[in-house]
Amino acid sequence: MLLANDRHWDSETDLLVVGAGAAGMTAALVGALEGLNVILCEKSEKVGGTTATSAGSVWIPGSHQSERAGVPDSIAAAKIYLGGMLGGDMGDERLSAFLASGPVVLDYLERRSSVVFTSPPVHPDYRNLPGAAVGGRALGAVHFDGRQLGCDFDRVRPPRREFMVLGGMMVGKYDIEPLVSPLRTWSNFRHVVKLIGRHVWDRLSFTRGTRLIMGNALVGRLLNDLRRLSVEIRYGTALTELVRIGDRIVGAVLSTPAGDVRVRARNGVVLATGGIGWNEELRNRFLPESARRYSLAPESNTGDGILAGERASGEIDRKLQSPALWMPCSVMKQLDGHLSVFPHIMLDRAKPGLLAVDASGRRFVNEADSYHDFVEAMLRSDRSPASVPSYLVCDRSFIDDYGVGLVHPGTRDLRRFIEAGYLIEGDTIAGLATKIGVNGEALSRTIERYNSYAETGVDEEFGRGTSALNQFNGDPLNKPNPCLRKIGLGPYCAVAVWPADLASSAGLRTDSRGRVLRSDGAPLRGLYAAGTDAASIFRGTYPGPGTMIGPAIVFAWRAAMDAAGALDNYQIPTD
Repeated sequence: MLLANDRHWDSETDLLVVGAGAAGMTAALVGALEGLNVILCEKSEKVGGTTATSAGSVWIPGSHQSERAGVPDSIAAAKIYLGGMLGGDMGDERLSAFLASGPVVLDYLERRSSVVFTSPPVHPDYRNLPGAAVGGRALGAVHFDGRQLGCDFDRVRPPRREFMVLGGMMVGKYDIEPLVSPLRTWSNFRHVVKLIGRHVWDRLSFTRGTRLIMGNALVGRLLNDLRRLSVEIRYGTALTELVRIGDRIVGAVLSTPAGDVRVRARNGVVLATGGIGWNEELRNRFLPESARRYSLAPESNTGDGILAGERASGEIDRKLQSPALWMPCSVMKQLDGHLSVFPHIMLDRAKPGLLAVDASGRRFVNEADSYHDFVEAMLRSDRSPASVPSYLVCDRSFIDDYGVGLVHPGTRDLRRFIEAGYLIEGDTIAGLATKIGVNGEALSRTIERYNSYAETGVDEEFGRGTSALNQFNGDPLNKPNPCLRKIGLGPYCAVAVWPADLASSAGLRTDSRGRVLRSDGAPLRGLYAAGTDAASIFRGTYPGPGTMIGPAIVFAWRAAMDAAGALDNYQIPTD
């Protein structure tokens, strides 16, 4: 952190926002809507951060959008649910502010921008606790036509290439079945023809498909509004240091291709650089050793905001149930040298006929639970023999029906995956056990028990298939349990999965206005943090889909409104 006088600024603005993910773009948008002059700085050449490669859901209870969609939710029920997860941490004033402000923020954005969310009828919370919602609490951004961005379309960070097909076409959950079985029904055929026709037309003018869904839709809408408001976005611009005069943060030193520049921010600086990311020092300080190898953050996320805030006397909150939100990922090096890190979100783990084992050859988790809870179980059981990596085990018919990881449903020729060491195959259970280094007798007994549960439909060990989340991601046509069926005759297959951080929970301590706090609890004047630069209001737990992006948007709004002097005008109750 630099101490400075009021001279030698290269430029001045009202609000300086560092980082152009969902939090940073929202802060910049709201600041501009409230009449502030805003500069938004992005370290890379593309906007969107981790949000662009995510499902783009926001977890915001009690919204008018959910009521309008016919799946009403209540803040009271959400408080009961969160109480079961957080216990004594329910007293955090930020949590009260989030719950009270969330519906207001959604309405504000819908009224004053193109950022519109809708509530799917079913999108369950991740834990089977009192107050959990099956739908109405997690909302998604409405699809966006990327052609509206013109030449700035290429500024939107694309999804992970493993989740695109046909040279850059985005695929959502409800596109998969028609694409796999286009001739099964007339509606499937029409859907596929429409998708592919649009994509072919797109590729005549664009580098990839312009039908933006999920996180890309949210990012596209935010960028579209920033363009409309003529907000200055500086690409290739990274945070080097914060500048303090007296007891106030008044600006920052930024690194650019042309050299360092000093920007004065009259109303404040918002840190939204994406959390811990790939920063080795922070990963070693906060993450378990067995979970430091892979991250789903963009390579440009290197902890810049958190470290700058800490140097400016801000405090990093480490009293969390988990320092990160986790995703089990399989890894394969492609022929062109690209390392595919595939997130096992929900397309295979919950489907019937697959189980997960550790190095002992035994199950350790309900495979159909949330990705975060799956990895938490990996880390809890990280013993000898180790649970990192773990293995997803299935038979050949499972791959035909559902696919596994990078292997798409119905794939006939598996040689490419086997030769790359991604897919491990054995003609017998004992043969597979040898190849993945687990005890053959233990694996055989595990599969026998699992098969007995498939017959009765009751998983006596882990309760697989009993929660709304399990059933939603399973196969509803499989009876009696959508998540259980027998593992049949060989050949048998396995894929190794590793823990990867989807987003960090550890971050700078902030108050209900988004202001960064010092170790004595006092706010650092002029400095805000949002998104994963701020510590998780859920204390490292993962209540449901969108519980990173939801708070990121809400506290970006609160920070920008506070910087504009407009937050108190809303008189939002927080009790």
